[in-house]
Amino acid sequence: MGIICLLAASIAAAGPLTLATKDTVLTLSALPAEPRILSLAFPTGAVWKSEHPQHLIDKILIDGKWQPVRWSLKSVNDNRAGGSISFLYECSKPHLRLSWEWQARARTGPLEHTIRITNLENQVVALPMQSSFTFDWAVPSSKQLRYVWIEKGAGTPAPQGTHEAPLADGDGWEAASSTYARDGEPREPIPWTLVEETGGRQSGWYLGIEFSGRTHISLSRRGGSLAGEAGLEPHPAPFLTRLPAGGSFTTPTIFLGAFSDGIDGAGNILRRWVAQALLNPADLRDPAYPLLVSNSWGSGMDIDGEKARRMIEDAGKLGFEMFHLDAGWFRGVGDWYSHPHKFPLGVGSLADYAHSLGLKFGLWVDWTQAGIATEGGALSVHDPETRDWLTRDVAEDWKPEPFKGITIDIGYPPAAAWCSRELDRLVNDFHLDMLEHDGYLVAEGCLRNDHPHVACNGAPLGPEPWLEGPCSTDVSYHAARAYYRLYEQLRRRHPRLLLEACNDGGRMVDFGTAAHADYFSITDTYDPLSNRRAFYDASHVLPAPMLECYVERYPAARPAAFLYMLRSGMMGWCTIMQDTTTWDSQQRAAARQAFDLYKTRLRPLIRRADLYHISPRPDGIHWDGVEYFAASAQRAPLGPPLCTPFQRPHLARSGSVRHGADGFGAGGPSIAAPVLGTRLHSRASLAFGLEGSRVAATTGATDTTYS
Repeated sequence: MGIICLLAASIAAAGPLTLATKDTVLTLSALPAEPRILSLAFPTGAVWKSEHPQHLIDKILIDGKWQPVRWSLKSVNDNRAGGSISFLYECSKPHLRLSWEWQARARTGPLEHTIRITNLENQVVALPMQSSFTFDWAVPSSKQLRYVWIEKGAGTPAPQGTHEAPLADGDGWEAASSTYARDGEPREPIPWTLVEETGGRQSGWYLGIEFSGRTHISLSRRGGSLAGEAGLEPHPAPFLTRLPAGGSFTTPTIFLGAFSDGIDGAGNILRRWVAQALLNPADLRDPAYPLLVSNSWGSGMDIDGEKARRMIEDAGKLGFEMFHLDAGWFRGVGDWYSHPHKFPLGVGSLADYAHSLGLKFGLWVDWTQAGIATEGGALSVHDPETRDWLTRDVAEDWKPEPFKGITIDIGYPPAAAWCSRELDRLVNDFHLDMLEHDGYLVAEGCLRNDHPHVACNGAPLGPEPWLEGPCSTDVSYHAARAYYRLYEQLRRRHPRLLLEACNDGGRMVDFGTAAHADYFSITDTYDPLSNRRAFYDASHVLPAPMLECYVERYPAARPAAFLYMLRSGMMGWCTIMQDTTTWDSQQRAAARQAFDLYKTRLRPLIRRADLYHISPRPDGIHWDGVEYFAASAQRAPLGPPLCTPFQRPHLARSGSVRHGADGFGAGGPSIAAPVLGTRLHSRASLAFGLEGSRVAATTGATDTTYS
């Protein structure tokens, strides 16, 4: 089928038209005044039908007065052979154009949807909230459903992070995601949800938002209807966004997919799609992705050039692949130059030394933060030329924290232009292979009246630094778009540069960031339990190689406890955030063996295998585990078991996690991590148990065929 484009003064209707991947079948129609979704289905699963129109804005604000908008279908672009369908609507007065678009970017996985509104007037207009996607499925009230949502790891994972609940008549759910998730209640979701029929093949659908600004998703079941929406966060109301003459507003892209076989069935479809459609293609072409990293935060802000050089040398000896210089290297907040006393030879010389040992070199920078430094090149809150870039004014005696200042609004073009130059300088001057951003990066509140976002006009704003108010969603919309443009430009200039997304931990874990960074920090709490909790949650929807666990120093008087600490960070991207020069000879030997196992056996599975959550979420009391499974008819057996004191052969045989009296001996509960096996399949199970500080570990291998 080629491209079919229907053009006329107006079209009565078009459709039904079906766009599909291997997993998701979507049927659409274009009516004279609005588009419709007729059905969504998994090829061998449930069919979700709808007869309700999609919501399109019905008014805009011009010169302070609301003007009605009446849409008329103008054209249909049917390019299903190329994986897309779009409907074009227009309004003659006021003169606007709306494009309603769907595309399939891969042969499997979900479909993506975007709405673009163009202002054809010769003056500025203001748009009200346009949802990215609305739905209203016809569902018999007798059908049993459940829904699932996943928390961001934020600063600290909560005791419950993966939420599953019945969705019965009268039930509903609504949650908002921001640019900086706080740890209080309510907890913020990764902007995604799943609905499935219970029983049978557990077939259903999932929905996610590819955006890092303020967004929301809602579900509501009433009678025979399951309705909801996804898109920008409408609260605090009223939402407005300005659109200049000739300008366009694009809703956050959503993806919609169908699945069977429960949440892990959906997760394996989605993770593969994210890796193929969103992740930087260069990542999976590199067999060393995800890297094994040594991070300087083991020395905290006391890091200096001499300590860093020793850590780099030790990283090479232990088998690390990158050294990551964390905070503490700079002259001051907003003054991102080498500290002259702590790093007299400059950060670039450390990068050169790392490269001479075969290591990549990465750097922490909180590049949207302004401080009080007055040296050349510094971003100062008191500089009259840049003060208007700040989201808020500060008192003359204001002082920054050790590595946090005042966020600038990168949605303001002069601020974004400075950031573009500064990012390029950092990469070039310091010879970087990886750049980590941190802190409150994408603003969601701003007091300025001359930035692209709408003004708050004296409305009361929430707590600093976020300044939540009626303009917050629009502030975050422009700042998130600017963040994406900056990183797209940076990647074009430095195509081999890795980008880590960290916002004081896992506070901005979303699919928009996944499309612009190479990996995430998923929590700001780094003990073994917190790492496993954050990974357990995020790995339902994001590829395991993208999910970084920082491994901090953990009480490890016994070798098994030391291995437990390491292995709790070896499920995805592994960064050791310790001064490894302090490890004793026994710990160093154990670490080398664990790192070799990670690079040779676990990493190939982390990169390509399906992932199963084979136990309940970690609670620090019972067993917990995840399992990687990859079909392979070619692999040879991995060899004899590699054992430490507490071999659990039933774990090696079954690939499952069991907890019982036989697991507790004089040495305490045993921990199996990992179990590897091949004949027709390759499988790794990571299982953990903990009772106080009494831990032991087992590594096993078998050539058993797994059922």
